[in-house]
Amino acid sequence: MSQEAIRTALVRAEKEEAWTRIKALVLDSVTSPHSKRAYDQALDAFERWCAKADAPGFTKATVQTYRAALEAAGLAASSINVRLSAIRKLAAEAADNGLLAPEVAAAITRVRGAKRHGIRAGNWLTVDQAERLLDLPNVKTNKGKRDRALLALLVGCGLRRQELARLRIEDVQQRDGRWCIVDLAGKGNRIRTVPMPAWAKTAVDEWLAATGFSAGLVLGAVNKGDRITGQGMSAQSIYDVVEAYGDDLGASLAPHDVRRTFAKLAHKGRAPLEQIQIALGHASIQTTERYLGVEQDLTDAPCDHLGIHVRGGRAREPSA
Repeated sequence: MSQEAIRTALVRAEKEEAWTRIKALVLDSVTSPHSKRAYDQALDAFERWCAKADAPGFTKATVQTYRAALEAAGLAASSINVRLSAIRKLAAEAADNGLLAPEVAAAITRVRGAKRHGIRAGNWLTVDQAERLLDLPNVKTNKGKRDRALLALLVGCGLRRQELARLRIEDVQQRDGRWCIVDLAGKGNRIRTVPMPAWAKTAVDEWLAATGFSAGLVLGAVNKGDRITGQGMSAQSIYDVVEAYGDDLGASLAPHDVRRTFAKLAHKGRAPLEQIQIALGHASIQTTERYLGVEQDLTDAPCDHLGIHVRGGRAREPSA
């Protein structure tokens, strides 16, 4: 091998080592498993694009070209913005470690995200569909008992799939005379307590009675012979279970759609908005409003529910 080939190989190896190190720093800077996974995929996708496009370097111009390519590919604004967030963190970490000039990193962080037009309504089930979904598992089998408990916790408590995967038997306790999931650590490590409907608790009890589990993770693995093979399920396994029952129901369904169903049905049932926010673990009421697609209702406004009756003349009609 020539000296030039050796030098080229060494430079490539150094670049790959630096990339691996900086990428690890980016992933270590986020705490949410979901964000970590999304950033990991985003950075890998950016690396592949740079190699394919023969990008001249890690610059603001390169990142702007990449954003344009994502928009041309028809990606949603939210997907593009997640990828750009990961790239901005990459630039910051590279600058902090002396691998990128601070002014170049600062320029990359100023690359604007994609604009959102309107609010995505998402997907959710009606009351009838939710009831049919809960009736789909064959509770005469171990798998059916587990799946009924899994679906009941998603529909009845509005959990994220990562939260459900981490749910422990010890987390289910009584508070104020009812069963709840207590001190649940959600997104951003926000702690909340989530009330549990009686039918969800019954489904969980029937599953646990079949397993013999007395502590540890609520969910468990069931093999094709319907034998319980261990405690715990991954978030991806939960996704696969929900998707399969969605197919049986004739609906495209993911765990987050079931979480949105919880919120939509609770709101339709006149649950206070701030209580839905607490149950979902949202940081602000504005997030919950966007999640539900709440719009101002002038025919049934909050002022109509004040219960105040004032004597006196009628208000004047608004002028044309």
